[in-house]
Amino acid sequence: MKLALIGGGMMAEAVIAGVLREEVLPSEAVFVSEHKAARVEELKETYGVQAFCSAQSFLGDMDVVILAVKPNAAEAALLEIRGALRSDAVLVSIVAGLPLPKLEALLPGQPVIRVMPNTPLAVGEGMSAYALGSRAGAAHEEAIRTILAAAGKVVCVKESLMDAVTGLSGSGPAFAFLVIDALADGGVAAGLSRKDARLLAAQTLLGSAKMALDTGRHPDELRDQVTSPAGTTIAGMRVLEQRAVRGAFLDAVLSATEKSKSLGE
Repeated sequence: MKLALIGGGMMAEAVIAGVLREEVLPSEAVFVSEHKAARVEELKETYGVQAFCSAQSFLGDMDVVILAVKPNAAEAALLEIRGALRSDAVLVSIVAGLPLPKLEALLPGQPVIRVMPNTPLAVGEGMSAYALGSRAGAAHEEAIRTILAAAGKVVCVKESLMDAVTGLSGSGPAFAFLVIDALADGGVAAGLSRKDARLLAAQTLLGSAKMALDTGRHPDELRDQVTSPAGTTIAGMRVLEQRAVRGAFLDAVLSATEKSKSLGE
């Protein structure tokens, strides 16, 4: 398999790092098109991939092409590359707010897949959801699952749910960082150093997430294991419930979902 990325930003680099780290592909099978010459050289030196300022020289030989540009540049990029793609190559878009019908209209006859990744992809712990276009087959799906799984977890959803994915896992890292910062502030207020408080907060969230994933148990059940009668945890939980923290997070996800819908209209 040969993989091309149109755009060499953070998400593209996360994909590159993942597929090379997990040995999904060798560096000579990964191609990148990036308009900034300095970034082209940086990607070449760091990963040993084939990086260029233009994609025209290699697109016709690619099996999977990932579109990883800014939303305002996506349509122009698609119009530029559509004549150069092999008919059986799959175009994978990680551009926010770009729905499958528009992708298929811009690339008539081309298999397409829409993906919503998130920023923890950069450290190998991303969450990616994908929706298949009408012409994407089993081989295309297997290829993109393999690529994305190299940098985290992967799930297939209906495209009608992609805005919900954006609101939850796309925006979710920012919500998690807010929690880490708030917990660390609490630790500092209680007398911990800033460095120690941040480590304690971040590792606590990381460990809790791993417990939820590895055990498959309901978060309420795991929470009850920490919450002793008349103990410290229930005292803290009482404050969180009084301040409607649960409802605030629910509303944050719904608000981000609605914003995603509006961006796609």
